[in-house]
Order: sequence, then structure tokens, then C-alpha cells
Amino acid sequence: MRIEKEVYGEDAMVQLGESFASSLKKGGVVFLEGDLGMGKTTFVRGVLRGLGYDGPVKSPTYTIVEPYDVMNIEAFHFDLYRVSDPEELEYMGIRDYFSGFCLCLIEWAEMGVGVLPEADFIVSIDRIKEGRHVLVEAKTAKASAALVSL
Repeated sequence: MRIEKEVYGEDAMVQLGESFASSLKKGGVVFLEGDLGMGKTTFVRGVLRGLGYDGPVKSPTYTIVEPYDVMNIEAFHFDLYRVSDPEELEYMGIRDYFSGFCLCLIEWAEMGVGVLPEADFIVSIDRIKEGRHVLVEAKTAKASAALVSL
């Protein structure tokens, strides 16, 4: 199952993330794809706001992961852009983040191939004229059932 949207402006990207949050109340793994500056972190901000988090959301480009505690869900926002070898993720104990009732939102997931679990959702963001084209794909049965709520 998949959903496609055209988004114009930062507020609209946050709103789309807020809407998508209803599909993530039971956790899951979300890969966010798109070039630099496409709005991946803005989308994550919307997801976290949609789950009830009202604090600041920053890109974890230098820290690799930022944790958030929202609605009885442990949420982790990863940015793997600066990872040069997936083995680096093993050293930081990345597999521990995927146990239990967690939500893992991962930018640049291709940098962790072989270490990361399969995605429940893939969110692809591409530039269109003055906005963004967002494609949300459910990759598991659990994700397909959750995506129906959108």
C-alpha cells in the first residue's frame, strides 16, 4: 500500500508528519529517503508532534541519534549521513534500539545496509517545482494495516 502527496511549505510537511503519526502509535521502523534539504527532519518533527511531543526537534546529523519519549513510545530519530561503514553502527549498539515498543525514524538508512532491520514504512521525499512530492510506502502487513487509517 502507498500514499502520495504533494506538499508546499514547511508547515504542510509538519502537518503531513502529524497525520502520519496515527499510523505509528504502535512503533515501527521508518526509512526516510531524499536528498539534503528535502524536509526529512521537518517530517520527523511533524510525526513527533502528532504523537504529543512539543519540544524542539533537531537533526541528529552529528549525534547520529536523538531519543524522544512520547505517548508511552520510545522514539529514536537517526541520521546516518556521516556513517562511513555500517560496522560503526554495531559499535554504538544500534540493534538495541530496535527491541520492544520503539519507533525508529531513520534518515540515510542506506548507510546501514546489513545492520538495520527491514523498514515497516519508507517515506521518499523528492523536489517538485516549488514543493515536495512525498511517497509513503507500507512494506509490512502491520504497516499496511496502519496506513489504512490515513
